[in-house]
Amino acid sequence: MKIAFVSNYINHHQIPMANVLYRKLEGGYRFIQTEPMEEERIRQGWNSDTGNIPYLLVYEKEEEECKKWIAESDIVLFGGCEDESYIKPRLDAGKIVLRYTERLYREGQWKAVSPRGLWKKYHDHTKYNNAPVYLLCAGGYVADDFAIIRAYKGKRFKWGYFTEFEPFPKEERVAAKKHEITHIMWAGRFMELKHSMDVLNALLLLKEKGIPFRMQFVGDGECREEMQAFIREHKMEDMVSLPGFLKPEQVREEMKKANIFLFTSDYREGWGAVVNESMNAGCALVVSHAVGSAPFLIEHEKNGLIYKSRDVKELAACLEKLCTDGEFREKLGDGAYNTIESLWNPECAGSRLLALCEELLQGKMHFESSGPLSEAKVIKQRKMYEYLIGKKHEK
Repeated sequence: MKIAFVSNYINHHQIPMANVLYRKLEGGYRFIQTEPMEEERIRQGWNSDTGNIPYLLVYEKEEEECKKWIAESDIVLFGGCEDESYIKPRLDAGKIVLRYTERLYREGQWKAVSPRGLWKKYHDHTKYNNAPVYLLCAGGYVADDFAIIRAYKGKRFKWGYFTEFEPFPKEERVAAKKHEITHIMWAGRFMELKHSMDVLNALLLLKEKGIPFRMQFVGDGECREEMQAFIREHKMEDMVSLPGFLKPEQVREEMKKANIFLFTSDYREGWGAVVNESMNAGCALVVSHAVGSAPFLIEHEKNGLIYKSRDVKELAACLEKLCTDGEFREKLGDGAYNTIESLWNPECAGSRLLALCEELLQGKMHFESSGPLSEAKVIKQRKMYEYLIGKKHEK
């Protein structure tokens, strides 16, 4: 079997899965990169481990070879490209395609009323409802977005990003996270959609209650000056640090030492691979319900806590609970680690993907009972918070 994955560019979040597929297919896999990586991502170290990859094809340098793989592969995964021309000939030929995508309407589902947008969505997606085209939903809101345009009903799978799994046994986790004061961590770009200021406002509530903590914001960006001013104004310099960007491997080492990890983005965050990484590190997570990965990865009060996006008081309440209840914090961290170890890792996902591909080639299909490639059910965006907090989570 030959499989190709067409995407904008490869990065350290995609390499682990690509390595699994290349190994299991004994070389019958190619990652086709259609554009260069952005300079900002390069500055963050995203290209630090992308050299000398045997399965990487760059479209602008190897166009004919790329076209051959797209046309002749048994299965093609397509995601991360706005330009449909790469995949259009294969779609029109009726060959199997797995679309790997984040949200259609991350800026707001109201955009679905645009006649021009609906016309394009019909030609890119809905017209292929009866064709062998399937949807790998990289986030809990993807199925709802595609339901709006009536695309891929009965063919929507839970998927996502699968970061490298690093074994981190219980005794090592306990030793690494043993601190006199609770260590909290946040990592990402300091930009409006990630709401780092919500964290500072929540931490101020903890400070006013006399709850001790050490907070580390790893990253940089447009909100840095505002954050620094807030820290100075409220005399939090001895509690909060901003070390700047770290290399991906350094970020993961810091996660291993953190007791709590926060991810506070809004609906514009399609997935959030640091959620996978911090779960692997055994952190107790507090995650905004609007984050794409939250509905798939986080089971409220079992392997993390979910709070309503932008609700600073609820965020502070989650932090207070975790800072003052070490046993509960450890329980959530263990649950997070077990979720990644057992299900949401490249080896599990890669094996399941190849099994699905074999079925599709035989004209069959099934959903896994939980985790990657289980059914991505439609949960309305406006009801997701209540669903995640008030009902048993469906993996």
